[in-house]
Formats: sequence, C-alpha cells, structure tokens
Amino acid sequence: MNFTFMDTVAGRVERFDAGSGSFRLATIDGRTFEVRLDGEVSAELLRNLGEPYVDAGDHLRDMLTPGRHLFAYGIFYPEGAEPVFSAKRLIFLGRGSGEYRFEQPDWWINQLDEIAAFYRRAQFGQGPVDFRDYRTILRLGGDKTASHVQETDTISRLVYGMASAYMLTGDDAYLEVAERGTRYLREHMRFVDPENDVVYWYHGIKVEGEHEKKLFTSEFGDDYDAIPMYEQIYALAGPTQTYRVTGDKRIASDVDATLRLFEKFFRDHRRGGYYSHVDPILLNPHHDSLGPNQSRKNWNSVGDHAPAYLINYYLATGDERHLEMLERTFDTIVEHFPEPSSPFVNERFHDDWSHDLAHSWQQDRAVVGHNLKIAWNLMRMHGVRPKDAYQELAEHLARTMPAIGSDQQRGGWYDVVERHLAEGQEWYRFAWHDRKAWWQQEQAILAYLIIAGELGGADHLEQARQAAGFYNAFFLDHDEGAVYFNVLANGLPYLLGTERFKGSHSMSMYHSSELCFLATVYTRLLVTRQPLTLHFKPGPDAERILRVAPDLLPPGRVLLTEAEVDGKPYEVLDPVAMTVELPVSSEALRVKVTLTPVQE
Repeated sequence: MNFTFMDTVAGRVERFDAGSGSFRLATIDGRTFEVRLDGEVSAELLRNLGEPYVDAGDHLRDMLTPGRHLFAYGIFYPEGAEPVFSAKRLIFLGRGSGEYRFEQPDWWINQLDEIAAFYRRAQFGQGPVDFRDYRTILRLGGDKTASHVQETDTISRLVYGMASAYMLTGDDAYLEVAERGTRYLREHMRFVDPENDVVYWYHGIKVEGEHEKKLFTSEFGDDYDAIPMYEQIYALAGPTQTYRVTGDKRIASDVDATLRLFEKFFRDHRRGGYYSHVDPILLNPHHDSLGPNQSRKNWNSVGDHAPAYLINYYLATGDERHLEMLERTFDTIVEHFPEPSSPFVNERFHDDWSHDLAHSWQQDRAVVGHNLKIAWNLMRMHGVRPKDAYQELAEHLARTMPAIGSDQQRGGWYDVVERHLAEGQEWYRFAWHDRKAWWQQEQAILAYLIIAGELGGADHLEQARQAAGFYNAFFLDHDEGAVYFNVLANGLPYLLGTERFKGSHSMSMYHSSELCFLATVYTRLLVTRQPLTLHFKPGPDAERILRVAPDLLPPGRVLLTEAEVDGKPYEVLDPVAMTVELPVSSEALRVKVTLTPVQE
C-alpha cells in the first residue's frame, strides 16, 4: 500500500498504552488493529435523535478500558510493513464498559417519536392532517418536490409508522395521521370488485389540480404494467397496524377481501406459494403480457406477507386461518428457498420451483437483508408454531451470514452480492457497490435480537449489538431528522440520486419505525427483561376482546400484568393470553397495558 485513505474500525478495546498514546482494537472476527491517537482526536458518546452532542474528549483516556465497544474513524498511513491507523473520531456506545445506550428502556421509543414527528411535519406542516398534501418524494430535510404521484404503498408505510408510534408513545397526533391515512387509502386507492368479491389496490394516483388519475398498474421497472404482489402486500401494512390499535372493522373487511384476492388469483394451489405478478385484465399470473414475470414466484410474493401485515393481523384477530397461512408460508420457505450449493437462499423461482437465475437485476445474486429477514421471521413463527426446521434454518443463516454478508471490520451489513464464489475467490463479490442500506441493518438487528432473546448465546447478542451500534452511530441524521437511506462502507452518508431522499418509492418511515417498535419489544421483553407499556384506542364498534401481544413470542415468556382503561385500573384481563375484555362503550377507549417478562 502506498496511499492514504479514511476508514472505520469497529470493535472492542483490548489494551490501552498511555505512554505511546495508542490502543489495540479487536474486530468482531478476531482481527486486531493498533489505533494511534495522533494530534486532534474528537470523542463522543453515542446519541439518539433529538439529543445533543456529548463530548467525551476530556475522558478519552479513562474510557479506553478493556472490553469497551467503540467505532474509530481515521486515516490509514502507508508506513512500514503494516499500515498505521491514526484515529480522528471515536464513538463510544455507552458511558461504561459493557454498557450500550440503545439497550436503555426508552432509546428506541424516543427514536420513533423523533422519526414520527419528522414525517408528520414534513408531510403536513403544523396544520391539519390532509392527505391531499401528501408527497411520495421528500428531500433530505423533508422538503416536498414538485412530483405529485401519491403511491399507495408509501402512504401505507407512513401509516404503519404512525400507528406503531402511537402504540409506543400514546400520542394522539400520530394516531390521527394513521387513521386519516387509512381512510384516504380506502377512499382513493381501493378498488372493490363485487363480481369476484375481492379488493385490490391501485399503484397510486396522480393529482392534477382538483382531479386525480388512478394508476392501476405499477409504474416501476420490473413491475411495469402489471399488478405485483408486493404492492398489494404493502398496501395492507399500515391499515393492519392501525387495526391493531383501533379495531376498526372496515379495515378488517378490506384485509379479508384482499386476502381473497391473493387466494383466488395469486396463490398456486397445486405447487404452493404465491405468484409475483398478475396481468391487469384477466388477473392471470400465466399471461404472456407479463413477459419475464410470467408464472414467477419470489421472496416478496411468498414471504413478505408475514412481516408486512399477516403476523400483525393474526396478533389482532387470533384467527386460526391466518396462523394456517403463516404456517404454509414458512413451510414453503423452508422447503424451497435453501440451496446446498450456496450459503444464501434462493429468492426467485419458476412455476415449478426451479430456480430463476436470469431475472432482470437479480440474476444469481443474493440480497443480504432477505436472508436475515427470513431468519428473523422464522424465529417469530417458531414462537407460536415450534418446528425444528424453522429453528434450524434460522440458526444456520444466523451462523453463516456474518462472515459473508456483514462488514467484519467496520460494522454494518452489505446490500447485494453474488451468490457463488468464482474459482479462486475468497470474497462474495458485490453486485454494484459496498454501500449499506438502512433497511438491511434493520433485518440484522431484529434477527439477532430475537435469536439471542429466544435461544440465548453470546455470539448472537454480540452480532445484534454490533449491528445496532453501527446503525445508531451512522444512520441517524442529527441535522435534518429521521434516518439516511444509505451510507458508505465506512459509515459516511451517501447523498446522491434517490438515495439522498427521506421519502421515495422505497422509503416512507416503514422500516425505521418497524425497527424501533420491535427492537423495543425484543430488547425489553427478551434480552434485558424489563416491562413494556403499549397503548391502544379501540372504537365503540371494535371487538370486545382486545389482543395486546406485541409480537409472536415464545409461550410463557411474557405476561400481561396491568391494564388501564381511560386512566383507571382495569382487571378484566387474561395474563397468559394477553387479552383485555373491554367494557361496552359509545366512545373510543384509551387502553394502556403493561407486559412483563417472566423472570427465570
């Protein structure tokens, strides 16, 4: 090496030599780096959104104790046989060794509160919530663009985030956005087909003055001029989460009608799974007009039902039909997605489940986050329907993914890589770049948190902490608010093209809020074993049994210990089933519950 470059090293301090002003840092894969403290070195404590900068410079040498986890950003110099790393910025993850600020009880709740406030302000200002003002595209600081196509899925994702924020904070301002957004989706983006007794959802609407043009088929890339399953799936994400809070039966009716759409037109009743696209005229997955999407199945069409809406719908209803659909989904994944010749799962298939290795951008490539997402959701399902196959595949992915999908030096998780090694290669090659997307960090954090919480194991918890540390150190936008779409491998934000936006076809509060909600659930109830408070507001027509389980959790690990209705203690509840029997009321009820982990 004969050049300098800036880079990041993440790991634990092994020793500090005060005399030389250097310390040794061990990465998660066991390599060590000698880190020099040359010249001006800034040091700070990890901070959450909405928190001020906390300078740790005056305590720098006292904090470099063995075992402490930190991120060092600095310059590699070409001196001698090994490059010399001179640190210029240190980020400590906690005040003490072994302490992680993101494991504090309110860390993720406060983060979601800040994210929700950002999107509420960006979309509607300080005035009333009017979804005619909604914009899909938001610039870095939340400013709106001239583009005025309102996409169904991005509204639904915003609604999901706001409903989740209400569940954790009890702030009515967020529930108002969720309810108004759900109503707007029903009134403007929903198509009721009485002949087939189904509901499906427009791609979006283009607003032109006082008029709106319905966009029936997808406007994007691989999905153009077809009805993709994933757009129908994510249209349900926000309303379903709102249904968990309010019990609005109109939402349940829409979800049930969309499920009938899936069963009638997308499901392969003979070979299993769901097709990825249907044509817009005949609702046929086999029509020639679909081109490369004809008779295809993929991860999104088969597996994304679970995290996007189906687990939440089952949590809200307790309906065995939805549990059966979840079980079919995960049985299909376990049967068809693993591939013995590659550590990564397959994600695209033909009608007969043979591999589709020539499809558009994906070819024979792996999306790292999808492998993590499968591990995470298998463990959720394992909590309610334990099967050895679920746990085995989840653990296999959890063991193999770090070495091939994560950045063992800097922290964080990569995007898309080749699924196989070419002859003589030791690294799985990046498809296009080594950037790291916010949503793939979410999958890693949640996968390793739930596996550590359910099965134990210091290695799994270490992976969760490494991922959460990288995300909180580098993805939070302390200047403008919310989180960045992508960062470079070293953690610096990548702000070019659509990846500089806070709102786009791909980003609208969903993954960042899902992370905050479920990281709170898993950290408190499974890892640190602390009580969790949730808020609900069932309407007068809601079912009188309110189900308050926050996620699919292992039986016997969590109990419902307290409930309040309209601010008063309420005792008509089932601690084990985590249900509250609501009184009859002509008004919406404010319900606050406390869930407590069973101490072993």
